Amino acid sequence: METEAKKYDCAIIGGGLAGLCLAIQLAVRNISVILFEKNQYPFHKVCGEYISMESHDFLAELGLPFEKLELPYISKLGISSEKGFMLEHELGMGGFGISRHSLDQYLFRIASEKGVTILQNCRVNDVQQHDPENFIIATSKGIFSAEIVCGSYGKYTPAFINPHVKSEKNDGTANYIGVKYHIKTNLAPDRIELHNFRNGYCGISKVDRDWHCLCYLTTSENLLKNGKDIKKMEENVLFRNPFLKAYFVNSQFVSSQPLVISNVNFSKKQTQAEGIFLLGDAAGCITPLCGNGMSMGMRASKLLATELIRFYRKEQSLQDAAVQYQSEWNKAFQNRITAGYYLQNLFGKRNLTDIALKLLSKSPALTDKLVSLTHGNRF
Repeated sequence: METEAKKYDCAIIGGGLAGLCLAIQLAVRNISVILFEKNQYPFHKVCGEYISMESHDFLAELGLPFEKLELPYISKLGISSEKGFMLEHELGMGGFGISRHSLDQYLFRIASEKGVTILQNCRVNDVQQHDPENFIIATSKGIFSAEIVCGSYGKYTPAFINPHVKSEKNDGTANYIGVKYHIKTNLAPDRIELHNFRNGYCGISKVDRDWHCLCYLTTSENLLKNGKDIKKMEENVLFRNPFLKAYFVNSQFVSSQPLVISNVNFSKKQTQAEGIFLLGDAAGCITPLCGNGMSMGMRASKLLATELIRFYRKEQSLQDAAVQYQSEWNKAFQNRITAGYYLQNLFGKRNLTDIALKLLSKSPALTDKLVSLTHGNRF
């Protein structure tokens, strides 16, 4: 346990993708960084584990050894309706698959090698800003000080963030749960499938090892109607999609128990709260149909790193950095978020989804356009 409040240039709360990527980018420019992670690497997270190729070059620059990983590259898309129709489409940019268990562990090692101080099994209990460039961070492993604090703590806002600034608005969206399994199945490694069911959808694609990721999102209402029994909900709701039922019945599940998150709401929050820069899901839990939440989190880390580096080089004030980050965040994500909310309304509905998919199957150009809205440019 640290006994002195050692001063760092930057403290990062949360060591998921966005937090680790930000830490690496700052550290390679000789900016001292401490990162607090409540878990112990490696660990699993509820996540679709498909990453758009927009992030490939960025991850390679950070040091991810793609040549050694032999990851599946995904170029084909299938989307099914509950009524049994399957839309087939070739992905333009496409993506690759890798489990969060593996990816986060690689980034953790890279960050450590670059000199980032990483405290695992460490919870942040409070953050106090004593002056514009001095934060005191109270953690389960001691007291620390930093010039700048960044929050990459994920979907759940910690208690030390004032509840009045947690969300820009309550947009009335439903409360969701996310459920993830790793399975062994015969789905082609170059293919990702999205299967619709009532008030939800499930993605399946190949990742590293011989695993496929099966991850679905649905309303908490579906779970409550089935006595909070996930297996019962799957049989009564998800199995109505014949493609999805076949995966559950015929696949080998790596673990019988899924990883589950609850109380998920999809709403944009803020890029800064109480002087803390926010990124990843902390800046807004984005619906999966916005496209590639992992890539969006990594892109946000690059946007923020760019502005913070300019601040540390004394090329701009901290206030200017905050304004610029907000502006660049909106430019990068606003259209994707808007498109995602519209797409969300087409899926998870028995009749509407079936009609929409059949219409899209007759208009490849329109399907291309919709898919492109969920994939950003390479960065």
